[in-house]
Amino acid sequence: MATDVRDLTGSIVALVTPFKENGEVDFAALDRLVDFHLENQTDGILVLGTTGESSTMTDAEDVAVAQHVVNRVNGAIPIIGGAGSNATAESLNKAKGLQMIGCDALLLITPYYNKSNEEGIYRHFTTVLDATEIPSILYNIPGRTGCSISEANVIRLAEHPNVMGIKEASGSISYATSVARHLSPNFRMYSGNDDMIVPILSLGGSGVISVWANVQPRLCHELVASYLGGDYKSSLRMQLDGLDLVHALFCEVNPIPVKAALAMMGLIQETYRMPLYPMAAANRARVEKVMREAGLLG
Repeated sequence: MATDVRDLTGSIVALVTPFKENGEVDFAALDRLVDFHLENQTDGILVLGTTGESSTMTDAEDVAVAQHVVNRVNGAIPIIGGAGSNATAESLNKAKGLQMIGCDALLLITPYYNKSNEEGIYRHFTTVLDATEIPSILYNIPGRTGCSISEANVIRLAEHPNVMGIKEASGSISYATSVARHLSPNFRMYSGNDDMIVPILSLGGSGVISVWANVQPRLCHELVASYLGGDYKSSLRMQLDGLDLVHALFCEVNPIPVKAALAMMGLIQETYRMPLYPMAAANRARVEKVMREAGLLG
């Protein structure tokens, strides 16, 4: 039985997918990453998201990675599977597969490139929601997809029994404030921007789905836990003190910098799927500098 994740709060890591030099998935490194998060209080793991380079992985690789993480975690924390595609039928196939192998929830993105109209976006989501049983988190990231989930569609989709929340990554406080009016115990909001965790929490958010947590999982857990526990000053201090690192982790397109950072920590090899490519020297020096300042490198 899948874990009930509808009350999920905290720091959910948007996990990278480690690759070997020959381009194959590095399952030994994947074990190291999962163990790292279990040891450092990460509250949940998202596999096959943007940070996981899922857009360049085959269906067989998607299943293998998700299954491996589900088995390694063994119910200790919830696993969310990214089932995104700009083809609704493909998103549905992915969602059914992730449900079958034991993921606790799904992350569903808006249809990128072809975008669609209002009703098409609504039906893109409901096609998957109607055909699956585990909860889903909507994913609003117009900077990647070219389209947003309108407030009207948020209202409609929040009523669906299989929707548990939204990952809000537009970077717009105005949009997040509009969404916040519709939050409830059955519909939560998670920050999709690491530099806006506290602002989203202040609007009633429940946590973050985080790139930053790949390298500082315990701190990200404590940031959210402190806020939700009423220690707003400590949470704000952690947010502001971490900004240099957060900004460095996005100095080039995600997940290039965070994979470089994890390689510096000795957790993975710095290998990407084309068209992603290693960072420019100046940006690599920037990432290394802030990682040292954060005490993450020897």
